[in-house]
Amino acid sequence: MAALYEGYTLCGLAPAQNLLSSGIQGVEAERDSDHVVVTDSTRSVTLYKVSDQKPLSSWTVKQGQTLTCSAVYNSQTKEYVAVSDGKVIRIWKEEEILLDKAFKATVSSDVWRVHCVAGGEPVVLFQRGAVRLLDSLLSAPQQPIEEVLAQEEVIRWSTNIVTESQQVVIFTTEQKGDHFLYLQRLNPNTLQRYRLEREEPGLSPLSFSASCKDKHIRLLYLYPNGHLYQSLVPVRGLGADEGAQALLMPRSLLLALPIGEGLLEAASAQVLDDAHVAVVGVPHPSAGAGKDFLCIWNTNFQTLQAGKEMAGKIYGQLWRYSNKLFIPHGKTLSVIPYEWPKSSLASALGKLRQAKTEESKAPTSVPSWNNILHEEKAHPSRTVETRKTRTNRKSQSAPSLTNDHILELIKTAPVEEVQKEVEVLLSRTDVQGLQPSVGQLASTLVSRSLDDPAFYTPSSLAQLVHTRCLCHSVCPDLVLLALERKDYFLCQLCLQFFPDIPEAVTCACLKAFISMSDVDAEKVSVEPDGFSFMESLMARERGPHGLQNGFSPASIEVDRSDGLGVGGTRAEDTPTEQICPVGLHKAVLLNEILQTAYSDSFLLPHLKDLSSQHVLLFLQYLQFLYLKYSQDAFPQMHGLRSPSLTQIMDWVCLLLDAHFTVLVMTPEAKGLLLNLHSFVKSQVRLVSELGKIEGSLQELNKMKVKKDVGQYSIEVIELF
Repeated sequence: MAALYEGYTLCGLAPAQNLLSSGIQGVEAERDSDHVVVTDSTRSVTLYKVSDQKPLSSWTVKQGQTLTCSAVYNSQTKEYVAVSDGKVIRIWKEEEILLDKAFKATVSSDVWRVHCVAGGEPVVLFQRGAVRLLDSLLSAPQQPIEEVLAQEEVIRWSTNIVTESQQVVIFTTEQKGDHFLYLQRLNPNTLQRYRLEREEPGLSPLSFSASCKDKHIRLLYLYPNGHLYQSLVPVRGLGADEGAQALLMPRSLLLALPIGEGLLEAASAQVLDDAHVAVVGVPHPSAGAGKDFLCIWNTNFQTLQAGKEMAGKIYGQLWRYSNKLFIPHGKTLSVIPYEWPKSSLASALGKLRQAKTEESKAPTSVPSWNNILHEEKAHPSRTVETRKTRTNRKSQSAPSLTNDHILELIKTAPVEEVQKEVEVLLSRTDVQGLQPSVGQLASTLVSRSLDDPAFYTPSSLAQLVHTRCLCHSVCPDLVLLALERKDYFLCQLCLQFFPDIPEAVTCACLKAFISMSDVDAEKVSVEPDGFSFMESLMARERGPHGLQNGFSPASIEVDRSDGLGVGGTRAEDTPTEQICPVGLHKAVLLNEILQTAYSDSFLLPHLKDLSSQHVLLFLQYLQFLYLKYSQDAFPQMHGLRSPSLTQIMDWVCLLLDAHFTVLVMTPEAKGLLLNLHSFVKSQVRLVSELGKIEGSLQELNKMKVKKDVGQYSIEVIELF
């Protein structure tokens, strides 16, 4: 899962008097990932070493002169390039002190921006849309500059990227409420012009961001209503003649961000990779109005990955370089490090180990967190159209309620009507199109349920969780509401499908499950796969004990006699019958706790809140599972949700770490602790034996097969 780390201040700001501008024109990358060039909106350019939060050099133009575009670093010549007073191009090296003595050249037309990508030559974009390479321009500074834009057309945003070994200058313009996109290729010199679709009611984009993806230029643009759109433009396209009709640029809604009431005034979105977007200036879904956040959204799953409140005014500016986000807010320019695991999200979610997930299944029609976390395959039964869904689809001749109407309906309508409309909404075939709305529906249902004790829609909430478009950060009160209403089936679903449940909530669920009586637990509906696993586990007769995983219950007396010298006196502590200390339904719920992601350091403090009786009962259940898993007669049940042996041992260690002193002083725990001690010794013995054969396996791996083996060769190596 993506993460935002603790930020730090790079420099202070001097906001404009009207407070509409941060006072910063731009932040540009310099020689490496730890250096940036910051240009203020008046006279100064400063080089910073980011990790030290320290300015290395600073240059200022004379009083009365103004920097009109941000400075860039030319890595080819090790020089800085900036523009003052619209037409004066200045070039200097780091060792130069006074800009007035640096190289200057006055051009014939006003410059909008100078762009420079790493390893590329700087390009100059003029305010009237013309583009020149810097060296070509400096060879004849007073050369005439053509006008590409119409009379009332002005540039709003620009950037420069490299794709297929060529530079492309991208800029957007506005003319009488219409917005256009220009792609200027430099080799060959071609220009493409596109028209953006209008966003009702006449809203203008707040920010743009561009990247290259699969031979297409990917443009993201955010509107004040929270809609984040994506447009893909092919890199290889036909050049448009000057004055030709602009092509309509197709777009798709990438995210519908929750903005509350009103419109966004200053916000920005920056693409991080194919699946992640950073957004600043948009409220957090679970925070109150008036608070601005920096958030990372996963666009594939429509989920909020990380959020951080930004104090002070947001100016709608956001830069990204080398896994760092640069954000002006209040009176500071902050640096926020971030990361997102690309290969495996499980490593970032704690000890989430699901050993039997090859057989697990998930729907293919809706992107799922579990597809990433557990590499689950598709579940045919969830995507095949049933007779009921066909009937519902045919019967929906009348237009169904929109998402906005249902949100209003939830606030006042009775439970039955709300559940019916939510079910109809989720039964549509275009579930992917509803993903941005699932979080809003869940939050609204939870909000009313918390305010109105008589209102609760368990089936609707379970259906929303089953869509796999929700996570805890989007609707943080859902699990707590389920615990308050003692809806343990919904708790189990959340534990199963939410990858970001905090450790405090996990412990709250554990405390509720373990303190529930077996009689009450039998009344709880549980997840079918987990129920089938425990039913088979409890029904299986006790078979002969082998040495799977290095442990045999028959060796407990031997282990104890080694340490205590009283081998025969402890025989009564050895469990002669492996009886589960909890009921079937409670065991299913506890198994879901064992499979939930966690971090040791965050979980331990909350485990200490459990009573000694509950800890003892939980350890007895973990002992039961361990003994069952250690039998050769017990087959691994692929396809059923079940905790792994490693997860069981991890929880044993966690509980002992959290309550060791109390357990040692509890007489009832003495025999249990001795058994657990033998479990640990068996694991140590197993690791020791594996270490002994490591050398042999390495030698076998180094052996080279002879080439003259005839037509084929069969070699059998028995290790056990």
